[in-house]
Amino acid sequence: MTVGDYKSAVTSSAVLERLEPFDPRIVGTLPLGLAVPGSDIDIVCHVLDPNSFADIVWKHYRSADDFVLYRWTSGTRPAIARFVWDGWPFELFGDQRPVEQQRSWVHFEVERRLLALDDGRLRRAVGTLRAGGLKTEPAFAAVLGISGDPYQGLLDLAVETDAGLRARLAACDLG
Repeated sequence: MTVGDYKSAVTSSAVLERLEPFDPRIVGTLPLGLAVPGSDIDIVCHVLDPNSFADIVWKHYRSADDFVLYRWTSGTRPAIARFVWDGWPFELFGDQRPVEQQRSWVHFEVERRLLALDDGRLRRAVGTLRAGGLKTEPAFAAVLGISGDPYQGLLDLAVETDAGLRARLAACDLG
């Protein structure tokens, strides 16, 4: 199973088509090219009616390996589904907030921007930390010298201009 194969699993599962009413978007390490063994296919959705989301997910994926479907009991009470399809672990996250306002999407977008502005050294440094077991946001924060909560630190970077992000990259010792 190679990283490129995840797109085949997404296609064969028809998950994006089935969840189309919920604005599904793939986020995380796979589209960023920072996946490690065990990385899952993360899909965030805008879900105003968790029951309709759950009904669709249940109908199409309940027989998939390792299927679970639940809701958080705090915050906006997102609905989450996990399952394995074609050997790939999927995680579907359905929140009442529009995708652009969800933390996972904001993290993904700032990470994507940083990688696009970089000459390859940031990708290598983050990739090395990921290969050593660090989660994505803590790896970015460590390389970028962000102290404190790495998740909040990346959210804070999201409002930076590209020039500001370039300046941050230039200030880092990326090897």
